Amino acid sequence: MDKDLVDFSLEYARKKGAEYAEARANTTKREELVVKNGTLDAYVSSVDSGFCVRVLLDGGIGFASSNRWSKEEAKAVVETAVKFAKAAKRRERISFADETGVEAQWHVEEKQKIDDIQSESKIDEVMTIEKELTAQKIKIPGRILSCQTALIDKYFVNSEGSRIRSYLPRIAAYALITVVENGKPEQAFKMFGHSSGWEAFQEWKMADVLLHEAKMLQRLIKEGKPVKPGKMDLVCGTEVTGIAAHESCGHPIEADRILGREMSQAGRSFIYQGGPFWVGTRIGNDMVTIVDDPTVKNSYGYYEYDDEGIKARPRYLYKNGRIDEFLHNRETAAKLDTRSNGSSRSINYNREAIVRMANTFLQPGGWSEEEIIEDVKQGVYMKSFTEWNIDDRRFNQRYVGREAYLVENGELKHPIAKPIIETTTKTWWSSVDAISKEVGYDAATCGKGDPMQGMPVYTGGPVIRLREVYVK
Repeated sequence: MDKDLVDFSLEYARKKGAEYAEARANTTKREELVVKNGTLDAYVSSVDSGFCVRVLLDGGIGFASSNRWSKEEAKAVVETAVKFAKAAKRRERISFADETGVEAQWHVEEKQKIDDIQSESKIDEVMTIEKELTAQKIKIPGRILSCQTALIDKYFVNSEGSRIRSYLPRIAAYALITVVENGKPEQAFKMFGHSSGWEAFQEWKMADVLLHEAKMLQRLIKEGKPVKPGKMDLVCGTEVTGIAAHESCGHPIEADRILGREMSQAGRSFIYQGGPFWVGTRIGNDMVTIVDDPTVKNSYGYYEYDDEGIKARPRYLYKNGRIDEFLHNRETAAKLDTRSNGSSRSINYNREAIVRMANTFLQPGGWSEEEIIEDVKQGVYMKSFTEWNIDDRRFNQRYVGREAYLVENGELKHPIAKPIIETTTKTWWSSVDAISKEVGYDAATCGKGDPMQGMPVYTGGPVIRLREVYVK
């Protein structure tokens, strides 16, 4: 990375008349391996390095990028961004919410440096998981295991005096297993993610997690029964709570979606100006508080400053059952007469930073998981999900269970085969009447934008209980 060239790009943009300018550089060292049914199917090692420039000029915004590190290329990138800004004729001038420039440097520690672990050792560790899966008396004919690492060096400057340097190591893994029993197949997908060194791979205990999934699927095939449709209590595991928080709170709270930017790509939000839902509107009961927090240490969505140079902080999206705060970048903040809350992220130098979630989760309550289940006379415990759907306003939704059990008089009984809940965002969060003390997180890749940007995030929350919801 050539920091001097990034600084030069910023100064050149100023000379070209930019009212506001920023330059951002990323150098990312990646490694990925995929093992399919005991065979190393793919291995990729790469370094991607480049920079981008974004400008505000004549009421328009322009963005351009390159992976060629030269002064001539920097000039060309700036000139392209300026050209795009001038050509972007809009009814309303684009402006950014006011901010003060900051100088900062941050990084995430690695107990075991990813670069110090040989590629062969990483492959061996994944192969060890493969061997543990096949050593069991469970038919798992389909096994896909993958591990990815990314070492991200970033440098950001803007015309307000911001200068931020960061280093972020990320490690992720996923597994897709297919279990067959009596000729019937069932699948489970698990993803793991951390912002840290290689030590995370051991901490996940992937083999144990996947063996639990395999045994659960085997039992589901043998003993699973459909639920008798009707209104009943629903206990949701942390994975189900997390996907609901992400989809029915995080996405509709994104200010660019609220303002219509996402309408032709991924839909809009049930929250909009002049509509029935806005800041202060009740969306759930008093115990429901959902936070999006980039500062959760070592989380998959961790960062200390966003890609517009704004310091990260927790954002309270639904607070005590009411819509409280939108996820903002500087453009949406200006349109709604507020300040950015550090929600602008980009996956790489060749993508514009847009409004994104980080780690979205329901805050814990005061119950134990056992107490929540003990107080259910008739219901279902949906511990994990196999499928979810939600409409383009993020209001009507459907979740299908993977690991699920019948609950009778406070006791878990036989597995339930794919229980389904179809509900609305308001009904879901208004039906919650118990929340556990412990919060669990699941790594995920959140898709948004055009071109698509797959962003590392956590979904999560405690175990919750919903009273008298329709399950089928």
